[in-house]
Amino acid sequence: MSSIRHLMVNPFDPKTAIFAKHAQHVVLIHFPIALFISAVVFDLIAQWKDRSGLANAAYYNLVGATISTLPVLATGILAWQFQLEGQKLKGILLMHLVLACVSTVLIWLVWWLHFRARRRTLVLPRYRLAVEFLAVGIIALTGHLGGFLSGVNMPG
Repeated sequence: MSSIRHLMVNPFDPKTAIFAKHAQHVVLIHFPIALFISAVVFDLIAQWKDRSGLANAAYYNLVGATISTLPVLATGILAWQFQLEGQKLKGILLMHLVLACVSTVLIWLVWWLHFRARRRTLVLPRYRLAVEFLAVGIIALTGHLGGFLSGVNMPG
């Protein structure tokens, strides 16, 4: 029994959360995903109902999603370095990294489209909705692969 107790980790121990080899990435990734999807929903409703308050909510969610991609990418790369000691990536992990980079570029692109329109007082281009939906799909696929890597999507 004492050996089992020794192997168990206290989930409320700050050292466990801060120094776990991958915990930061797994926790932080939810911020850009949630903020971006919320922004897309707000943007869609703002266009449908012609409500500037929802357009502002969409924009500020995009700002948060865009900024939060930076620590997520950094902690993802650090997790790869710590857990796999920088081994060559292949398979699901390589696909996850490539899709994460594509997702990040799409998030930044959508933010830039909104930023440019706000700065120049232009109407947002209609094609942005297609880019936003594409980004949501790529983000979902990236998260799905990440779930396999973390063990969340494993059978049993």
